Amino acid sequence: MAVRVLIACEYSGRVRDAFIALGHDAMSCDLLPTDVPGPHYQGDVFDVINDDWDLMVAHPPCTHLAVSGARHFAKKRESGEQQAAIEFFMKLANAPIKRKAIENPICIMSTIWRKPNQIIQPWQYGHGETKSTCLWLEELPLLVPTDIVEGREDRIHKMPPSSDRWKLRSTTYPGIAKAMASQWGCS
Repeated sequence: MAVRVLIACEYSGRVRDAFIALGHDAMSCDLLPTDVPGPHYQGDVFDVINDDWDLMVAHPPCTHLAVSGARHFAKKRESGEQQAAIEFFMKLANAPIKRKAIENPICIMSTIWRKPNQIIQPWQYGHGETKSTCLWLEELPLLVPTDIVEGREDRIHKMPPSSDRWKLRSTTYPGIAKAMASQWGCS
């Protein structure tokens, strides 16, 4: 049975397209245009959040939340950027969608809100890299690893500076996107 899936804060289309490939009605939403053609709402996710979704997979921006940037937290608190990021995350967490997953790296939301239900790694889904990814789940099962592979490289955090480094670092790995679609699309 097809489900209506909102992929919040996704411009890559990777998770959206994984759900579509399995016959689901999925739409990505981001302030940025989509990287690949497909159903995408370019704008504020809260414009479409009440549109009768069965499931939401949200990828809120982590810039002001991730502990990898802890050295900048004082400045982010002072400017109000961190509080705004916390409030955005929590609006997604409290969205009127019964089944949802919120994805972020290791971040302050584990302290501010609650511990994640699960922390996954790309190497559990066919990619020989490390990138701890937290999942806060509601009415969804834990993701089961699909393809545990060798290699524990940390390429994602050691990328050289570039204009699209932020984009490359935040894109969901294809194996994780496929696991989300196959395991959550029918749960």
